[in-house]
Amino acid sequence: MLDQRINAVENGLLTANFVNGVEQPSGNLIDRMEFYHVPGVSISVINHSQIEWSKGYGVGEAGLDSKVTTGTLFQAASISKPVAAIAALELVEQGKLDLDGEVNQWLSSWKIPENEYTQKSKVTLRRILSHTAGLTVHGFPGYSSSETVPTLLQVLKGEHPANTDPIQVNIEPGSINRYSGGGYTVVQQLLEDITGKPFQEFLKNTVLEKLSMNDSTFEQPLANLNQNRAATAHNGAGFPIPGKWHTYPEKAAAGLWTTPTDLARFLIEIMQSSIGLSNKLLSVGMANEMLTPQNGNFGLGLEINKDAGEICRFGHGGSNQGFRCYMVAYKETGQGAVVMTNSDNGDMLIMEIIRGIAHIYGWADFHPEEKTIVQVNPDTLTQFAGKYQLADWPEFVIQVQVDNSRLVAENIPAALRYELYPESKNKYFALETELTIEFTQDDHGSVNALMLGPNMKMEKIK
Repeated sequence: MLDQRINAVENGLLTANFVNGVEQPSGNLIDRMEFYHVPGVSISVINHSQIEWSKGYGVGEAGLDSKVTTGTLFQAASISKPVAAIAALELVEQGKLDLDGEVNQWLSSWKIPENEYTQKSKVTLRRILSHTAGLTVHGFPGYSSSETVPTLLQVLKGEHPANTDPIQVNIEPGSINRYSGGGYTVVQQLLEDITGKPFQEFLKNTVLEKLSMNDSTFEQPLANLNQNRAATAHNGAGFPIPGKWHTYPEKAAAGLWTTPTDLARFLIEIMQSSIGLSNKLLSVGMANEMLTPQNGNFGLGLEINKDAGEICRFGHGGSNQGFRCYMVAYKETGQGAVVMTNSDNGDMLIMEIIRGIAHIYGWADFHPEEKTIVQVNPDTLTQFAGKYQLADWPEFVIQVQVDNSRLVAENIPAALRYELYPESKNKYFALETELTIEFTQDDHGSVNALMLGPNMKMEKIK
């Protein structure tokens, strides 16, 4: 029975969309890995609040016979954040920290700079963990093998050789939800200042060992012993990045190396803690505080979603250079999954896997959307052809072309090519992604840009 379910998942990947009246095809995992240029994938599935199965696919590095196993290490990227958050919450339960006290009173090596915004409202641990503290720096690019890695204090201050800006408050704390990896870097310093221990040592003793996450470490850079077990990062075209991977001194925000099996243990502990069945780290009350949305869709370290009725879905995604990953779980049903990949193209593949698991295991959401195609004059498609560039990320280019009376798009850095289907005269969708493409026109009626999803405007450059 279990082998049948695993086989059903492996052959039942589902795209984001399907066309009305056309049966949605189920994708084979190995075929879809090849389509997305993803060399390696590792999966762990949770059912009945237990790890039902874990399995690796592909290779740790393209061109080598380094098979991915359940013990292969991947960079967890931003999934590091909830693991760091739970360690901070343990200190709150011990009375060494306060969720709603100003964090500067516990910081000693460095303090959040005071300014007009901090005079209005204070930066608290609750606000940092829920991305409502007004702190800057969305994320971190890491450091290649040829670059000097800064200290934590240099990152906080934005001093050379740090490659990101200083971490500071530039909107009133508590006013809005705005994702901040910088905030979790503050938490990293906070935990070191309070405990007097290096962050990775404190997290090992406080979280990883207690949950038997024996294949996990916050070592940055990764120790030689673990390097032999680590997957290599790959770009969107499927080629290894120079030096195999980047180093992230921002450990709380992006520094965890782990496996889907270990992260599944983490998710199960949160599920069980919230109903009092296992409290290795947090009390029932604190576990449920972690799962309570604050000012937005984040609880304390975890993204929370209740779109599927009253079922609480929680989890987090991760995106480091050459790695993509995602974990999700349902508090009430005891179900969930973790998927990790070693490619910049891993996102869309991960979601196809998650939709397949959701279908096989009867989850409440992650269902593909049925789309209706409208008829458009093929002669009008040439107006959309051209290259479109994202202003904030000029390397990201989408090239739109007409191919046999069909509109196709290619993501240049990702080396992905997919067909666009018309929902309306100017709005198109692809099977592979939830994001739509809507073309806009200038005052003279010429196409001048496209909107990728609701917020990303890409200007036409040629």
